[in-house]
Amino acid sequence: MHTENEVAALHDFDFLVGHWRVHHRRLKEWLANNHEWIEFEGTSVMQMVMGGYGTFDDNVLELPAGTYRAAGLRSFDTKTGQWSIWWLDSRTPLGPLDPPVRGGFHDGVGTFLGDDLYKGKPIRVRYVWSKITPTTCHWEQAFSTDGGASWETNWVMDLQRV
Repeated sequence: MHTENEVAALHDFDFLVGHWRVHHRRLKEWLANNHEWIEFEGTSVMQMVMGGYGTFDDNVLELPAGTYRAAGLRSFDTKTGQWSIWWLDSRTPLGPLDPPVRGGFHDGVGTFLGDDLYKGKPIRVRYVWSKITPTTCHWEQAFSTDGGASWETNWVMDLQRV
């Protein structure tokens, strides 16, 4: 038996189903007190999998240094009511997968947190989904080296439905 909140949370990523044009902004260097942004385009196609308990997106990222592909995989945990998100990058096809970020949506904003390593040092990772409309949405990635007391946003995506 599923609770009403669980059933509602299962639809958190319904907004992302379909084809998108993506405008990316990434810091040139992460966690280096760098303020130079690189802007580039891309596409994303997201579909439900596992009867809605998961999603999969296929991404094309057209970086100035060269185009690559990546996949985002999300899975809903009925026990915690949270989503986990993994990232698979074609530039490192043998992995390992990044550790997942976990979380959910509150008042239309999705916040997902996890622990990882960056250049051998422990960091907190945060993804935030916001500004969600039927035809647009916004995503940000940020890293923290102080357990979440302060954050450096290092990647921003603005998506436009195709």
